[in-house]
Amino acid sequence: MAGSQTNSLHVDFCGLSLNSPIVLLSGCVGFGEEYTRVNGFSNADVGAVVLKGTTLEPRLGNPAPRVYETPMGMLNAIGLQNPGVAKVVEEILPGLDFSETRFIANVCGSTIDDYAAVTRRFDDSPIDAIEINISCPNIKEGGVQFGNVPEMSARVVAACRAQTNKPIITKLSPNQTDIRENARLCIEAGTDAFAVVNTVMGMAIDVETRKPIIGNVQGGLSGPAIKPIALLKTKQVYEVARSHNVPIIGQGGIMTANDALEFLLAGATTVGFGTALFYDPLVCARINAGIADYLKRHRMASVSELVGALV
Repeated sequence: MAGSQTNSLHVDFCGLSLNSPIVLLSGCVGFGEEYTRVNGFSNADVGAVVLKGTTLEPRLGNPAPRVYETPMGMLNAIGLQNPGVAKVVEEILPGLDFSETRFIANVCGSTIDDYAAVTRRFDDSPIDAIEINISCPNIKEGGVQFGNVPEMSARVVAACRAQTNKPIITKLSPNQTDIRENARLCIEAGTDAFAVVNTVMGMAIDVETRKPIIGNVQGGLSGPAIKPIALLKTKQVYEVARSHNVPIIGQGGIMTANDALEFLLAGATTVGFGTALFYDPLVCARINAGIADYLKRHRMASVSELVGALV
């Protein structure tokens, strides 16, 4: 029989003890403080928060418009706007409450040396883990180019691995030919975990002006529209990762407890929420309750019993 909701929701992820399988995704919660200003929201309800993508130097991001709602989803092309890693480490991290939840840095770069330098800076900080963003579809250099070529992905992972002993999570792109091969090479290069998947490339057009709606022309599509793609990619990566005990953050269009359960059954150890927060900032507490209820009804003691339990 399942224990208390809190105990049943506990997850071990790369040696980190998480209160819940819920992970708040990079770019959707700023630098960990945005949603704490929402009445009723608490970081204590989630297992981990992934901070906004951070580069070596400050970035202004892409031209507006940057966000556009689509049927069953959202296009975004923020362009990694951020104040640079020095300011994040020196001014933002000291303001976060590390007793509430785990905080994961998101490392971005235009070159492999950039990735290594940002990782080295976060290594000398209280951050709990480092996510390598090699799959961003809305910047014009680095990012998705690294993520779509398995050998390049592995080179980035290896460069970052040399700079830190903290857990490394590699964020994989759905916009590639063979995600299994990418996962295999990244494991060999030293990744400790995967985030599967980043957004899918997309665009929207204003038919009256005959111009792209997004200022960057293309952007990343997120939300329920991409869930079937993300679910399949999660299962494919799990096929490679399970024999190496490499855990997965399953993400892409998760809106309900049932969605989260699907990803866990497909092989995810934790589940990521991003676009769902724009629809409902208080969704996390309801997801936790839904997963705990499922475990109780099926007489399971923990989330780990669900991982990869697809039959």
